Amino acid sequence: MVRSTFVCTLALLCAVASAQYSMVKEFAGQTFFDDWNFYDNFDNLTNGNVNYLSAKDAASQQLAYINSRGNAIMKVDNTTTVKFPDRRNSIRINSKERYTIGTLWVADMLHAPFGCSVWPAFWSSAPTWPQGGEIDVFEGVNQETRAHMGLHTAPGCSHTNTTLQSSTVINSTDCSIYANSNEGCIITNPTTNSYGAPFASAGGGVFVTEFAPTGISVWFFTRSSIPDALQGNASTIDPATLGTPVATWTADGCDVTEFFEPQSLIFDISLCGDYAGSSTSFYQTCTGICYQDWVLGDPSNFDTAYFEVQHVRVYGQPGELTVINSSASHLRANALGLLVTLVALSLVTFL
Repeated sequence: MVRSTFVCTLALLCAVASAQYSMVKEFAGQTFFDDWNFYDNFDNLTNGNVNYLSAKDAASQQLAYINSRGNAIMKVDNTTTVKFPDRRNSIRINSKERYTIGTLWVADMLHAPFGCSVWPAFWSSAPTWPQGGEIDVFEGVNQETRAHMGLHTAPGCSHTNTTLQSSTVINSTDCSIYANSNEGCIITNPTTNSYGAPFASAGGGVFVTEFAPTGISVWFFTRSSIPDALQGNASTIDPATLGTPVATWTADGCDVTEFFEPQSLIFDISLCGDYAGSSTSFYQTCTGICYQDWVLGDPSNFDTAYFEVQHVRVYGQPGELTVINSSASHLRANALGLLVTLVALSLVTFL
């Protein structure tokens, strides 16, 4: 694709691309889970106190299924009393396909997991993390009421222009995994019903992500404020009709074509771990000890720890290659990516 610096004369006006996107993929209804891989391992990536189940076990234990409304449910086990030193069962899935720069993703959620020790996210990553980048579209923790979003990359990417977004809550601006203990360049959603109990009470909402060469942008709409462009079975979307995004990382501070590769979409629900269990996060909204008092506690603590997703849709630009199918080489890349992830995180911890 032609870089925006060659097309635009005013960087600020052209930081977010205006393009018409057409639907290329939909995850919905009875076939929602068909094109996802289940992680099927304990959380060895973020040190959470969970076992991520296989597709077979997740279905048999009713932790991943389609409910009577035709929506996808992904949840934490809320019926088992877990004994020390065991982990609680949960879900982590990633799309079998990857989506290139020049795509737009829409996730319609009626409910997202929350509660003490709970750490859910809807995000994306390249197989060769961190070289291929990570985009956190939606992430919450414990009993907070505001979600946040961010990027994690190799060194050299930063959030430099905040004038094209609605959020003024800028947590951090260096996207490098080696900066600030891999905090990433994080932006908090100012809407107080973007996570937790208020999000559920409001009927959830819709998250839109534009993954463009000129920048990465995220919009959030509560159920009552979803624009006409996203209503029904919209086959095309023009992001120019969506208004100002909550967050935008423009290419002037982070060259998308340099720091990002095709992304696999991911849902996961961890417990405690590097984020929800840290003293900085946990004690802001919860009491006790994360693992001992919550993961090992009353299983009903996790009655609200579930995603209910109406659909996830991927849109691409006509005539462009936007979908990369899974293959043997992709699986090898995922294995390499996992190794790179573990090494990188070890270095971050060491530093």
